[in-house]
Amino acid sequence: MVIHLKKGLDENRVSALAAELKAIRLRENGTQVLVTSSSLLQIDPAIELLVDEYFVCRTDIQLASTEYRSSKRLVTVGDLHIGGDLKQTLMIAGPCSVESEPQINTVAEFLVGLGVRMMRAGCFKPRTSPYSFQGLGLKGLELLAHVRENTGLKIITEVKDATHVDAVIEMTDVVQVGAKAMYDHGILNACARSRKPVLIKRGFGSTLQEFVQAAEFVLSGGNENVILCERGIRTFEHKTRFTLDLCGVAYLKEHTNLPIVVDPSHAMGFAYGVPDLARAAMAMGVDGLLIETHPNPKTALSDASQQLDFGEFVALYSSLPMIAKAVGRRMI
Repeated sequence: MVIHLKKGLDENRVSALAAELKAIRLRENGTQVLVTSSSLLQIDPAIELLVDEYFVCRTDIQLASTEYRSSKRLVTVGDLHIGGDLKQTLMIAGPCSVESEPQINTVAEFLVGLGVRMMRAGCFKPRTSPYSFQGLGLKGLELLAHVRENTGLKIITEVKDATHVDAVIEMTDVVQVGAKAMYDHGILNACARSRKPVLIKRGFGSTLQEFVQAAEFVLSGGNENVILCERGIRTFEHKTRFTLDLCGVAYLKEHTNLPIVVDPSHAMGFAYGVPDLARAAMAMGVDGLLIETHPNPKTALSDASQQLDFGEFVALYSSLPMIAKAVGRRMI
């Protein structure tokens, strides 16, 4: 249950009420909010005098639920806006990893030339194999900070664990919580405290309930700037890397109030399938697309098979505005 308290209540009374209800306490737009278990279905008459309004949610998807807030949340990243009622889809693009200064500068110049305004590239790589490229770490983060300063591109990059989350928060515009870190409460709690926009990727073995509950940790900590990213789940199929769950995207659109981004690159795992999946996601009216592109994918140090070369990316990018227009949206 999400409870909005009446204005002007004594601080001690609010603290006592939160303790009595075993509730998490936060503020939304100046309103004192208590969030307690979804098993609480009604307000005690003695408490009701202190309550302005309350929302009963059927599961512990609460702050992210359309039962609580029917309109989509708007996340602001500088002069960019994601979600809300804007009916626009943000392109986020870049290589899987920051590999060198020349490589990341080349990608940045390419994206700026096309009009793309947000770049994604990994510095801390939580790889499955210990023998794979693990990323440049803080050096890569510094290179991204230089790109942001020199080009004006908004930067999103992944946090691998809580040891460097503060550095990523400080030096980027959006913090990406990767699929393997979705359950890392150290990261989620740090993101909740920061108020920096956060993009949470769905764990490839996670249900939709578990996915959105990860977002609830950030929301209930006071950070309203949360974006969900569907990037494919593990199924019985071995011909693709993962299975892009567009059924799940439809559920998230209907039942949550958070902006939704789709990452077809990690779902497919092979460049040939990424454009069609991206176009399908665009036709669903998602709030963002995350596409991997590299100057020479064959030489990429990570996820080489799924990254589009520049020509392939241009072909995809130029095909999307028509689809966006057909479903009443526009590309940004």
